[in-house]
Amino acid sequence: MKKKIFITVLCFMFLFSMFSFLYAGKGAEPPPEPPEKPPVIKKVEPPAKKIKNPDTIISAGYGTIQSLDPHRAYDTASGEIVMNMYDALVEFEGPSTEKVIPMLAEKVPSEKNGLIRDGGRTYIFTIRKGIKFHNGAEVTPEDVEYSFERGMVTDQDGGPMWMIFEPLLGVGGSRDKDGNITVDFKDIDNAVEVDGQNVVFHLKDPYPPFLAILTQRWSAVVNKEYMIANGAWDGTEANWKKYNNPAPGTETLYNKAMGTGPYKLDRWEPGVQVSLTRFDGYFRGPADVKNVVVKKVEEWTTRKLMFTAGDIDIVYVDSMHWPEMENLEGVKIYKDLPTLANAAVFYNFDINPEGNRAVWSGNLDGEGIPADFFQDINIRKAFAHCIDHDTYIKDAFLGYAATPAHPIVEGLPYRDPNVPIRKYDLGKAKEYFMKAWGGEVWEKGFKLTIMYNTGNEKREIACQMIEENVESLNPKFQIDIQNVDWGIYLNNMVQKKCPLFVIGWVADYPDPHNFVYPYQHSEGTFAEWQSYHNPEVDSLIEDGIRTVDPAKRKDIYYKLAGLYYEDIPGFQISQALDRIHVRDWLSGYYWNPVRDDQMYFYMYKKGY
Repeated sequence: MKKKIFITVLCFMFLFSMFSFLYAGKGAEPPPEPPEKPPVIKKVEPPAKKIKNPDTIISAGYGTIQSLDPHRAYDTASGEIVMNMYDALVEFEGPSTEKVIPMLAEKVPSEKNGLIRDGGRTYIFTIRKGIKFHNGAEVTPEDVEYSFERGMVTDQDGGPMWMIFEPLLGVGGSRDKDGNITVDFKDIDNAVEVDGQNVVFHLKDPYPPFLAILTQRWSAVVNKEYMIANGAWDGTEANWKKYNNPAPGTETLYNKAMGTGPYKLDRWEPGVQVSLTRFDGYFRGPADVKNVVVKKVEEWTTRKLMFTAGDIDIVYVDSMHWPEMENLEGVKIYKDLPTLANAAVFYNFDINPEGNRAVWSGNLDGEGIPADFFQDINIRKAFAHCIDHDTYIKDAFLGYAATPAHPIVEGLPYRDPNVPIRKYDLGKAKEYFMKAWGGEVWEKGFKLTIMYNTGNEKREIACQMIEENVESLNPKFQIDIQNVDWGIYLNNMVQKKCPLFVIGWVADYPDPHNFVYPYQHSEGTFAEWQSYHNPEVDSLIEDGIRTVDPAKRKDIYYKLAGLYYEDIPGFQISQALDRIHVRDWLSGYYWNPVRDDQMYFYMYKKGY
């Protein structure tokens, strides 16, 4: 029975198999094909942005470097290079103009930590160990002492050492107006002393902005051994006077450098460019970008083409060209940066006639001017009424500036906002010209030359405006405008050969003293160049810097603003907002108005 059942099952299975085979052969649809895999779409990466000269920052402007010596360099073009090669004891932290942080010093002195003593007359700095100069030598307290004493010993005309002399010795420099040395070497020697690993500064009187002064490039520390080996003062009293006030270009570090900064000097080609290379032993860590090249390119169109092509990374742009830079591809613009800076027209009260073509005949005969031409206040008032401030701000700055009434700019403490401005008024100008020199100026006329530095379009506009408006009043008034290289312009100002001149001031430190001293004190930078001397003004300025009480300081600086208006040693023409233009592959930038910050290359990174 079981066998029969098994055979039956086998037969059934056979028949089922044959039926399936026959059915498949008679047009049955084949099983569907498996679905096709979706096509693989390869992700196309956008082309990498190309960076020109990835290991080098290239900058272009029109300034001429005067000197690479930190104790001599006082102009912006020189300072932009110097600050990259040297360090000071302390510096402002990032963009701050208030917070000071240690650099070559271990700590920032304060009364709280006991490093400021004697009511603000003694400052003590402990020098860090292990910091190296570019030649590998270690920084010592003796290097720091030598640096400050050497700066005071050399004290070149037109240099920044007045800011060291004033707090330490209570004077504006080492010489009198006739060039005679008036300081005692022992006073220089005793002002800065070494005590173990400490450097001790002894101030003549309390000096509120002393720490701020020490943050800047004129307080840079140099290598004593290197300096002496290269012919500098040897640090002794024996022959120190020999090194006082060297002729321009003969200072030891004129075209050399030996600092501790993030970059070291590679090559300086005067009038062309300066090249720096990274100092890999920098104590804060090597800079991100290996090389730096700062080019002098006077012509704006050339600078712009180089920048838009990516051949330079940073470009100096005068404000009248700012609209051209908007919406350019690959460009980053930092806008509305408030400056602690101003510009003014200055009168020379005692023009140096020696070999001076700017005074023409040198006489009030219609063909020149005498050396004391601007001592007549009527002349000074007349010229002041011949500049249209609104038009000047519009033409030179496209409106991105204000007209200050006096040297203490907005943003500084103790600024009097109520001092008036002598406005554009050719009627008043004519009235004052007719009074000047007992009527002789109007009757005879005059001829003089005004200079400005080549490439500075703002100063060119100011000079042209003065020329056109003054000459419009009397056909006997003749003004010649001449553009010259920055070095020539600066030397003419220092040598008192400019009848009147246009120049600006950028804060050395954020205190009103830093503006009233150069503008109004007889030993200040500009006032000395123009032979301006008002004993009352000098006395007020000296009191202002020795006074700690804020209320008393305010009263003093308000009086100084009023005296600037009354004396009219010159007149202010601008306080600008700034802009910085860089290629968008540069990052890390921050603004600090008391430093030539656009050119502090250590902060930059280059890349996307």
